This record gives sequence, structure tokens and C-alpha cells, in this order.
Amino acid sequence: MGQLIVQDFVTADGFAADTNNEFKAYELLEGGTAEFDRAQLEWLGSVEAMVLGANTYRYFVEFWPTPASEGEIIAPALNGLRRHVFSRQLKEAPWGDFPPSTIESGDAIEAIRRIKRESTKDIVLWGSLSLGETFFAAGEVDAVRLVVMPVGQGAGRGVFPAGHDPALLKLVDVNSYDQGLVELSYTLRKQP
Repeated sequence: MGQLIVQDFVTADGFAADTNNEFKAYELLEGGTAEFDRAQLEWLGSVEAMVLGANTYRYFVEFWPTPASEGEIIAPALNGLRRHVFSRQLKEAPWGDFPPSTIESGDAIEAIRRIKRESTKDIVLWGSLSLGETFFAAGEVDAVRLVVMPVGQGAGRGVFPAGHDPALLKLVDVNSYDQGLVELSYTLRKQP
């Protein structure tokens, strides 16, 4: 059975999106992130599938399955993952020259439970903050990987849902990379 891992880039003050629900902080980095990219490529070997909300899918599909991503060392691994796009509006989710993504238009909790049961490796959720909130609230998130960027934003939206019981996290790993990136890896403790 696969574990659902939420991996998101966040600012140093904890925001995964700005007040317009976009994440532009990544654009502030000058130069590449080769160390992080190599670590990400290694980690992707333990991942079988990605789940995305419709907005993150639209953002990803404009880059990853296109010639623009050819210089990215993680592109072949990322494009090789099974993809599940959660949307009630999209009827299809093509992925360039790769097999199309599976549309999950029914109950999100039932779908992620099925995806976890059918998976032998991990499943990653990137971006998709509303979908992540749904999975956190249902207790379906097993681990969190926050990639902290050396930028302050001041306001915005965090990874964890507001108004719900706080997630109990257990820090399991910390890694620092080029460009001042720090990845904090947590498992979620089950509440008594």
C-alpha cells in the first residue's frame, strides 16, 4: 500500500501560495538547484504516482511534458509517473506525448484511498493546496516534505488546513541544498 506524501515549496515564513493563490517565490532564485534536483531524482525512485488538482495540473502540463523541460534531470522520472488529476470539470488530462492522466471526478477521499491501495510505492501531491486540505482533514496524508526557500513573503496560504485539528508532525530528516533550500521531512503522528 502506498503512502501519500505532500511535498511543497514554502517561503521561510511558511507560505505555499501568495494572496492570489500563486507561488512565485521560486522565480526569485538565481542560478540552478542542481543539488536539490539530484536529491529529488533519487527520491522519485520511491514514488509511483502523482496526484494533482486541476489548477496545478494546468500549470504542470505547460512545462513538464514539453521540450522546455528537456534540460531538467527530473523530467523523465516525473513524466514517467502515473498521474491522477482531481477535477469535476475536466473531461481529459493529456500529458504531451505521454499517456494521459487519469481524471478523478468522484469523491476525492474514496479516490485517494483506492490509489493508495493500488500502489506499491509512494504517491506524491504537489501544489494543489485545496486538495491537500481535503486529504489532511480526512487523515489520508502520511508524510510531508517541505522545501523551505530563503524568501519571506509576509502573507498568503500555508500547506496545512486552517480551522482543523493541528497535524502532529514528527521530524524524520533535514537536508540543505544549493540556493539556500532546506527540505524538512515529517511523518504525521496519529492522534489518540
